[in-house]
Amino acid sequence: MSTLPNPRGNDSVVSPFSTFEIARSEAYFRAVAAVLRRLPCALIDDVTEALWKAYLNDGSIYVFGNGGSAALASHCVCDLAKGTALNGNRRFRVLALTDNIPLMTAWANDSSYEDIFAEQLRTLVNKSDIALAISGSGNSANVLKALQVARQAGAFTIGLTGFQGGKMKPLCDLCVVVPSDNMQIIEDLHVSVSHSVFTCLRNRICNVAPEELLRHHA
Repeated sequence: MSTLPNPRGNDSVVSPFSTFEIARSEAYFRAVAAVLRRLPCALIDDVTEALWKAYLNDGSIYVFGNGGSAALASHCVCDLAKGTALNGNRRFRVLALTDNIPLMTAWANDSSYEDIFAEQLRTLVNKSDIALAISGSGNSANVLKALQVARQAGAFTIGLTGFQGGKMKPLCDLCVVVPSDNMQIIEDLHVSVSHSVFTCLRNRICNVAPEELLRHHA
């Protein structure tokens, strides 16, 4: 067991962290449940609100991460791009920086792997947009560099991470930290956070009045 700081306060949380301590499925799911109860739900709602404001203002969302987080970036964008195509309302402007493999490999080969997201953002991002970074550790160099580019452009930055937030946390306007040292549990709950945000946004789009969209574009 490990005692970790609560990302929303000064009290500590106790979270199972060692994969080697988990030998049966029930133990794993008990560990997931223990961390689930400690998720910063108010902060997750703040993320939903930030994405909603970007939607109303016709801003773009850029999502990125490595490994399993790259897969979640693509998954998140699929949900937001297609799953919000409802009632003829305007759709989310959203792009996964993980999906252009030729461009990523070109930057990695000709410049540096640290540049694969940052250089894409330099072309695209502006101050009405959101950069949504996903990193289990919060310390991926290419993710950090992209967040710095986004901040320089005046964009809003959101992080989804674990452990204690890593170097990502101070680069984010909002940072959701899953309070666990277990990467599999962190990634499990990253998917849950993404689905929670998507579900709430889809509900808003279903119920938004057309005049509200027009008012924001007036």
